[in-house]
Amino acid sequence: MTPKPGSSMARVADAAAALGLSIELKVMDQSTRTAEDAARACGCEVGQIVKSLVFENAADGALVLLLVSGGHNVDLEFISDCYGLTLKRCDGRRVRDETGFAIGGLAPIGHLAPIPIYMDTTLLDYETVWAAAGRPDSVFSVDPNALAKAIDAEKIDVVPKL
Repeated sequence: MTPKPGSSMARVADAAAALGLSIELKVMDQSTRTAEDAARACGCEVGQIVKSLVFENAADGALVLLLVSGGHNVDLEFISDCYGLTLKRCDGRRVRDETGFAIGGLAPIGHLAPIPIYMDTTLLDYETVWAAAGRPDSVFSVDPNALAKAIDAEKIDVVPKL
């Protein structure tokens, strides 16, 4: 699929090309807004869905992006205890203004400005993961290790290991 020039999907495609990531953008007939919806649409496990979640770093007010497996809910207390990273919820309008993406379509690449990125280690257990491509109905698949390397993501656990 060739995105409309200047669109959020075009930003994702351009960012992927600049990073050397080979991706194919797909627009789905159904919503991919939630991890469960996306897994159904993509025909994959929910854990293979990349949830792109933006938080505010309480220490400096800067935005932080967490790439989280669709099978996890982020444990903010755990992240604070393990990594010294105190995160708090961020206003959706700020997310859109600073990343260029609305919540539900937030891609892990193609942001308006650089943002620190942390990646759930669980995503690295899969050969392929699926991420939002700039809209709530669009996705792309990618090798999670290639993605992590391309975006220089810091790999972290987002929940305690059992």
